Amino acid sequence: MAKAAIIGTTTWGTTLGVILAGKGTQVKLWARTGEEARELNRARQNTVFLPTVTFPQRLSATNSVGGALRGASLVILAVPAQTMRKNVRLVADCLEPSMLILSAAKGLEVDTCQRMSQVIADEIAPGLHANICVLSGPNLAKEVVQGLPAVTVVAAKDPAVAERARRLLSAPNFSLLTTTDVPGVELGGGLKNIIALGAGMADGLGYGDNAKAAFMARGLAEIAALGVACGATHDTFFGLAGMGDLVVTCASHLSRNHYVGVELAKGTPLSEITASMRSVAEGVLTTAAARKMARSLGVKMPITEQIYRVLYEGLDPRQAVAELMVHLEGWDIRP
Repeated sequence: MAKAAIIGTTTWGTTLGVILAGKGTQVKLWARTGEEARELNRARQNTVFLPTVTFPQRLSATNSVGGALRGASLVILAVPAQTMRKNVRLVADCLEPSMLILSAAKGLEVDTCQRMSQVIADEIAPGLHANICVLSGPNLAKEVVQGLPAVTVVAAKDPAVAERARRLLSAPNFSLLTTTDVPGVELGGGLKNIIALGAGMADGLGYGDNAKAAFMARGLAEIAALGVACGATHDTFFGLAGMGDLVVTCASHLSRNHYVGVELAKGTPLSEITASMRSVAEGVLTTAAARKMARSLGVKMPITEQIYRVLYEGLDPRQAVAELMVHLEGWDIRP
């Protein structure tokens, strides 16, 4: 019987646990404290993030890192981007050469501007680097956990590793494609959150779907420009991990980053918005990291610059979106 360990009792981590256990995989969900693990096992639910979903029989929680990883063929890191490094350090000594190490986070580490696969590689033995893979695509957790059809992408430098991950993760109504373009998949998943913040602002200001469509199209070009500068394949950004994820994140009421944008447009302070949320809106800190990365590489990212000004310099969202829409036609951000 296949075994999987999931680090992080987040919405997405719990969802992946439910999906895997539902197909017969023995899943251990690592919780930070014994109290949390006991409550998850008692309630048979994640009452904080997925209170309406009952755990399958093969899903259980533990606060023991060693117990969670023992015998696992797949270790999923489903934690916020800014806590990835410390979580990898927690599990590093328990990783074995037979284990796939999969990042399910979408973001950039703000201090280093590193992608999650790079953060993981920093903290584990070099002999395990080939086992690193990443998961990203248009996957709203609350739809996936309901069994609604979804398709995503798993990427690894070695196609055999990506294929092995695909087989372990595939489930009814949850299909996976594989690629070796790790930077493209990670940057598509992380940078679209920045564009979703702006799309939420446009919606919050009532600018309509025409304006939002133009904004998304130019946003995708901006994402691709930075991605190519980082060694990604241009076509990746016009697939599931790029355009697919961008569309769903900019359009769905389930998107946390879109929600933040809407609230900013209403005049709600960012600190108040984030304090009210149980889950992390990755786009907020990813905006700062992407801006720093783009400037170091000489890549023009006018949307990211404008979103940064709203988040960190107090620019009024109405002025920000208005300036963006007025100047869209003149931007040349081709890679």
